[in-house]
Amino acid sequence: MQTDRSLLLKLYAVDTVVVTVVLGPMLRSLGGGRYLLYRDAVSTPRSYVTDTALGIGGAPARAVPQDWLLGVLSPVVDGGIVVVALLGVGLVLAGVGFGRLAARVVPAAGHAGACFAAIVSVWNPFVAERLLQGHWSLLVSYGALGWVIVAVLDRPDGFRDWLMLAALFAWAGFTPSGSILGGVVAVAAMVASGSSGRRYARLASTWVVGALPWLVASLLGGATTTSSGVGVEAFGIRSEPWLGLPGTAAGLGGIWNADAVPGSRTVWWAAVATAAFVLVVAIGGIELWRNHRDSYTWKCFAGCAAVALMAVAAAATGPGEAVLTWLVETVPGAGLLRDTHKYVALAVPFYAIAACAAIGVFTRWVPAAFAVATGVLLVVAPLPDLGWGVGGSIRTVALPDSFRQAAQVITADHGVVAIYPPGQIRRYSFTGTPSLNPLPRMLRAPVADGGALTVDGVAVDESSGRGAEVEAALRDGGDQDRLAGLGVGWVVVEGGDIPRELRKLTPAMTSAELTVFRIPGDIAPGGASAGARAAAWAAHLLWLAALLSGVVVLARRDQRVRSTDAG
Repeated sequence: MQTDRSLLLKLYAVDTVVVTVVLGPMLRSLGGGRYLLYRDAVSTPRSYVTDTALGIGGAPARAVPQDWLLGVLSPVVDGGIVVVALLGVGLVLAGVGFGRLAARVVPAAGHAGACFAAIVSVWNPFVAERLLQGHWSLLVSYGALGWVIVAVLDRPDGFRDWLMLAALFAWAGFTPSGSILGGVVAVAAMVASGSSGRRYARLASTWVVGALPWLVASLLGGATTTSSGVGVEAFGIRSEPWLGLPGTAAGLGGIWNADAVPGSRTVWWAAVATAAFVLVVAIGGIELWRNHRDSYTWKCFAGCAAVALMAVAAAATGPGEAVLTWLVETVPGAGLLRDTHKYVALAVPFYAIAACAAIGVFTRWVPAAFAVATGVLLVVAPLPDLGWGVGGSIRTVALPDSFRQAAQVITADHGVVAIYPPGQIRRYSFTGTPSLNPLPRMLRAPVADGGALTVDGVAVDESSGRGAEVEAALRDGGDQDRLAGLGVGWVVVEGGDIPRELRKLTPAMTSAELTVFRIPGDIAPGGASAGARAAAWAAHLLWLAALLSGVVVLARRDQRVRSTDAG
């Protein structure tokens, strides 16, 4: 037990250093009134639990339960601190979880092998590109995968064990995509442990607890549960120089947005870096085949990696796009599969195990420290621009005072808020990078959102529901009676292009960036029903209870371990 504790301490220490190097600019600005506003990453001083945050505002539940949790925590701790802290903790735990998995499968590689596996699971193109896309919450979910695998391999038996697994699924379920990833690796671990059908049924029910917030939101939120097939091509992986689709996927790169790529991955150097990365995995794979052939665990995750990488590459070809298009247009919830690059994360468990085994090979010729240094040279050095906010690209910014003023002016008792011009993406002068609009997360009233999504000027998802009607009313001039009939009590206009009918009103607030109008008169009832709101709250509270119960179980287990060691 003392050896296990020693390994854990080393894993935490190594990954804390690695994550500090990666997130440096964000960590340096914590508590300084600066916030993350970079592509899909948004943090604000204060968020509120609105229908939108609960995922029942009429738009697809893409940010559930993360927005609800921020709405709960930010009144106590500044939202900018919460987001960066969750991201940092998630990445540290990702390394520790995959390091524990590697140590379990290849114990002969020692602590050096486990620590190198932890480094590989954090310092890789998948993490770099998701950071550049602003998918901080997906990386929080990613942090649970190694822990989920180890918990399933331990063959949970008893209430506490299943409660701990429910907590891990809740952690993975911080985003809908993370929930899918957690479910897949759990099934792979079940196969590896030779579990029975009854245990699969228990696993499924436990997984549902962790996925409840977005499942309930999808059922009751009013948004369509299928997606447009147009997004399949837009979100397919992008081939990197000299690598082709299979090579790009094998290197864990290829995110659909060419602007969310480290500079070193945009030129021929990407092929060199991928070759070095795959070489480490190949050396470890050969070692596993030669000396750990009886282990079914690594074989299952090797199969999982192979299937995932081939599927991701195939989905970007003509036949693959046709199949995926049919799925997302026909099967409810299959839109989660459109961004296929997310699923290269399913290769990381095997890559971590193989990296650990590779260090075991190196230590036959050189001391452990030199072996790890060799591995770092092959994996970290070819991707130098992951460090310090992915080459300084990701920095926090100071939000204009007008955003805070608008949040104070707009009340929660006068209908929903409409923002003009419509659309979620903005390019602010104070950021220099396209980003989501932070204002909807700062307001006490829910924001009418049609759920439209545009990629490179192509409408991937069209607006629908009441949000689409509100957008049409604003484009047609912003008739006050029409807006009031749609439940709109406030209109926020960004910039100087004010709809003609709204010019007749006296603004409730004006600034260089924003103009806020209060629609007079009676506002039609709007928003989600009381029943939908109660169900969404119940789902989120059950999710949080599952998450916190895992912390309690882990704390008690650690206390028993300490007592045993002391005895």
